[in-house]
Amino acid sequence: MSGEPRAVEGWASLATTPSVAVVGLGGAGSEAVQDLVGLGIPGVRAVAINTDVKHLLKMGVEERILLGQRELRGRGSGGDRAVVLRAAEDAKEEVLRRLGRCELVFLLAGLGGGTGSALLPFFSQALRETEALAVPVVFLPFQVELDANSGRRENVEATVAELEEMGGLLLVLANEKLRRFESLPIHRVFQVRNAYLHSLVASLVDMIENPSQLNVDLASLKNHLREAGLSTLVTGEYHISEPERLVHQALSDTLLDFHLTERPSALVHLDGGSNLTLRTLDRVLRTMRQRLGDPERLVFGTRVRPEARDVVRLTAVVGGLKPRTVHDALKPGPPRGPLFAH
Repeated sequence: MSGEPRAVEGWASLATTPSVAVVGLGGAGSEAVQDLVGLGIPGVRAVAINTDVKHLLKMGVEERILLGQRELRGRGSGGDRAVVLRAAEDAKEEVLRRLGRCELVFLLAGLGGGTGSALLPFFSQALRETEALAVPVVFLPFQVELDANSGRRENVEATVAELEEMGGLLLVLANEKLRRFESLPIHRVFQVRNAYLHSLVASLVDMIENPSQLNVDLASLKNHLREAGLSTLVTGEYHISEPERLVHQALSDTLLDFHLTERPSALVHLDGGSNLTLRTLDRVLRTMRQRLGDPERLVFGTRVRPEARDVVRLTAVVGGLKPRTVHDALKPGPPRGPLFAH
């Protein structure tokens, strides 16, 4: 037994948590990363990448990367995707070197302006080739922006098509749905959006980094995504006595309507206190199955905290989104049907 302490030290070195980064691409993505940093996600690296040096200099983000110094000289891309892609190719090795040890990378970008639209598919694909789990996070423009500018619409549609073709986990937040907060000052409206994004990112990071009684780790997530096709992430918190309302909140309080194929799937994680019962877990899973149309594959995990808690948190990766589900959301017209409709 004399070797056991040394062995335990070796185990501890293997128990390092996955390295996580949030990366802002272009102006809107970098602004969102700055908000996430302000709200706090322990242990997560924050990086801002842009072609506009003035914007980068004002970012309160520790790591910053300026693209296209030779061709653009820090003046921005002017919406030219080809120029941005040349700059990205030149900086690819540096970006991958900086993020090389990260296992989970959230890539944030507002679409339409050129820089974020071009960088998001480029670095999503580059990171996936390193076996990192790259999660594109898309901010769709307001409809009036798309209607008034055909070039912006083309940028958005091209980017969305590339991301949907890649499959995997894709988070899409539609600015159009922020109109419910139209009485707020503009900067507060975007803070609301970024606070919602923070809840998604923090919930996923917490799920994979902290062990559970029924565990869902990064390997579990990757295995699920290999079979799930195009997927999204939802989260919610509600009183332990109303598990059905918890599921409803998680699936309804989103910023985009997703529609499912006939073969949906879900990876579900519940985080509660010592008063979390098997009955509550059963009611959550039954309601998820009902709302998602009886998915063929439903994987779940649970974490029970030592103390009793009135609130239960649900985090779910929902797979089997219809192809072009995001692209179709860009079409003009009234809001579409209920969330996760078939």
